[in-house]
Amino acid sequence: MKRFVSFFFLSLYALSATYSQNNTSSAPGDIIEGIEKLEVVGSVLYIAAHPDDENTRLLAYLASEKKMRTAYLSLTRGDGGQNLIGKEQGDPLGLIRTQELLAARRMDGAEQFFTRANDFGYSKNPEETFSIWNKDSILADVVWTIRNFRPDVIICRFPTTGEGGHGHHTASAILAQEAFDAAADPNRFPWQLAHTTVWKAKRLYWNTFNFGGTNTTAPDQLKIDVGVYNPLLGKSYGEIAAESRSNHKSQGFGSARSRGSGIEYFKLIKGEGGATDLFEGVDISWKRFDGMMEIQHLADSCKKMFVPSNPATILPLLVKLYALLDKNYPSEQARWAEIKRKETEDLILKCAGLWIEVDAADYSTVPGAIVNLNVQLVKRNACDVRLDKISYWTGPDTTQPFPLKTNELISIKHNEPVMANQPWSDPYWLREKHSVSVFNIINPLLIGKPENDPALHVLFQLTIAGAMITVERPVVYKYTDPVKGEVYRPFEVLPPATVNIAEKMYVFSDASARTFDFVIHANMDGAAGTLQLKAPEGWIVTLKNADFHLDKKGDETILQASISPSKTGKNGTLSASLLIKNNTYTKSIRRIEYDHIPYQFILSDAEAGLVNINLKKTGTNIAYIPGAGDDIPACLKQIGYNVTILTDEMLKTENLSRYQAILTGVRAYNTTERLQLYYPKLMQYIQNGGNLIVQYNTNSRIGPVVAKIGPYPFTISRDRVTDEHAEIQMLLPQHPAFNIPNKIGPDDFEGWIQERGIYFAGEMDAHYKGLLSMHDPGEKASEGSLIVTPYGKGNFVYTGLVFFRELPAGVPGAYRLLVNLLSLPPNK
Repeated sequence: MKRFVSFFFLSLYALSATYSQNNTSSAPGDIIEGIEKLEVVGSVLYIAAHPDDENTRLLAYLASEKKMRTAYLSLTRGDGGQNLIGKEQGDPLGLIRTQELLAARRMDGAEQFFTRANDFGYSKNPEETFSIWNKDSILADVVWTIRNFRPDVIICRFPTTGEGGHGHHTASAILAQEAFDAAADPNRFPWQLAHTTVWKAKRLYWNTFNFGGTNTTAPDQLKIDVGVYNPLLGKSYGEIAAESRSNHKSQGFGSARSRGSGIEYFKLIKGEGGATDLFEGVDISWKRFDGMMEIQHLADSCKKMFVPSNPATILPLLVKLYALLDKNYPSEQARWAEIKRKETEDLILKCAGLWIEVDAADYSTVPGAIVNLNVQLVKRNACDVRLDKISYWTGPDTTQPFPLKTNELISIKHNEPVMANQPWSDPYWLREKHSVSVFNIINPLLIGKPENDPALHVLFQLTIAGAMITVERPVVYKYTDPVKGEVYRPFEVLPPATVNIAEKMYVFSDASARTFDFVIHANMDGAAGTLQLKAPEGWIVTLKNADFHLDKKGDETILQASISPSKTGKNGTLSASLLIKNNTYTKSIRRIEYDHIPYQFILSDAEAGLVNINLKKTGTNIAYIPGAGDDIPACLKQIGYNVTILTDEMLKTENLSRYQAILTGVRAYNTTERLQLYYPKLMQYIQNGGNLIVQYNTNSRIGPVVAKIGPYPFTISRDRVTDEHAEIQMLLPQHPAFNIPNKIGPDDFEGWIQERGIYFAGEMDAHYKGLLSMHDPGEKASEGSLIVTPYGKGNFVYTGLVFFRELPAGVPGAYRLLVNLLSLPPNK
């Protein structure tokens, strides 16, 4: 079982190379780096809360300069943040940020792990965080990672005392400290010991910091210069760190390369020693194990004998080392031997100049189908290599053994059936519905893995310089784009067909019937069946034609249904399913396609919310100025508004007076610099009787507000209320915002999700009136979540209320309040 766990975590390590199967460099500098790494048997685990919390410069330094096995454990996948590159929120955003982290790790050389914790949004303190996460569940996951990764040293990014700000940050430090002890205690989480062993790290540090106006460094702390230059890589670790961190594009974390000295500070939290070096008292050479120094000597010989112009000269030494690492060693020695055997295998392939790839003729398949494969091999260095056998997932091929000639590309066409019970390849942590607190992962052995194993893979048995080596390659799909060049994407296993409902939430403000579109997409030839719908009690559903037949894979059809609420209709969920050959399929598919990460998809239940709201509105013509991305225009169209998206050209030339109100998207003034040019025109629009409603903007490094926004000055603070149940007090209950055309009361603030509001107005001119007061537990009240002022005949509104979350979730009170803001009556 120990060997199983080692292989399990080696599989996590191998995942980082699956984006493009042959994207690992065989350059001499990289080979020398790999040889030097063979001599080091030390490891370090970095722990924080989110994607982007990690210190990429330190990770790169530890992985490439110190040659440590280095990993980052992020408690969450960043699901609850904002998105600077698109509209994805929640699970889709977490999937994007997972891939951004993996891209970052490919740059800095570290590995990546996660817990089951769901990023539920900003939290002000660890008590709130743990009340939602269930502390013991996440602590168990941290302990599981420590017991399996077995770090000599653990480093946390944040302190337990709150200087990290975010409650998740502080929680990560608390969990790191508790897990440091719990991982070594057989009485803590004993069920894990059926699959792993207890582990005691040498010490725990806090990597102190000086940013955001908070300096936690001190002269008496351990100091390490991590800004050094690596001549083998041709870069400093500050440069590598910038390349790594710049992968966090959804958070706007593009970073400039830094060069020269870069000091990191460390404070010892638990354990002994370590005043002069992170690994003081830890033997990170093979001397730490009895009888294994020959491995060290062989690795040293490889380094001395390596010839950059002819890497194959050290193959005999690597092959000897490969065999030595395959001996039956006890316990911890065996784990390190397996890790280093995998690294040696990679070096053998690089020194032989071997390139092996398996690509499919199409990017997807379904269980039971035939996959057309193109297998390619080429040996680019002069050495002896023989292909002995190719094993596909259903068994070995009939290919006879043959030697590979130098620089001769071998291409083998092969058709292979997919097993009928082959699982779909959607993200494993999203396969089950989950709560706001943690992901529901049925197989506990998957906990910690950053992503799925490849859907399908092929094994190649080779004899290289006399050594038998089995190489695994995933099935990938690649194509040539006329602009991007060669593009790889993961190979997918999908259900025979999917059904997508156009919207995730349908909001009705009256009993009128509406037509819903159901888009059925075939993932195989000849997909035929029947669409089935299930609606909440009291809803009238008329499906015009339930049958479909799609001849070719990729074909789509749209079936329509008429849906309306009766007087007794209850809010609930509309479910769609497909009956195909006596099997029912319930999945919709959402694709996520950005150039900086591999293409991703999510399979989820084909469902949409049905909500009937008691809603009145005045006028129908409004305009919307896009910001960083949200779904509010679509939501407002559902309740009968005609929404015009104002482009830059329209803002410049159009007469705005025909719009009752103009609404700006979230962070519009952060993302659209040219809005400053239209400030006079927008102010004139208000003076003439229009309503301008500005949703939240930030005032930070990522998105400083440089434009004027309102008719009178106000500042944007970092104030927020994260408790979605926080009590709301209406400061001016007679104000039209609470009365026209909908009477707003306490019930309208029920059922909100994630939070109340963010980036409230701070200091403000006396012309502004705060309409709402709210606060998180134990904090003073804030009156900046919704401010309004008359200006001429019209009105200006700034709001940090999270309408961009509440409307897509179908929260009735959020709709009613926003409609009132759009409907503010003109001033006399």
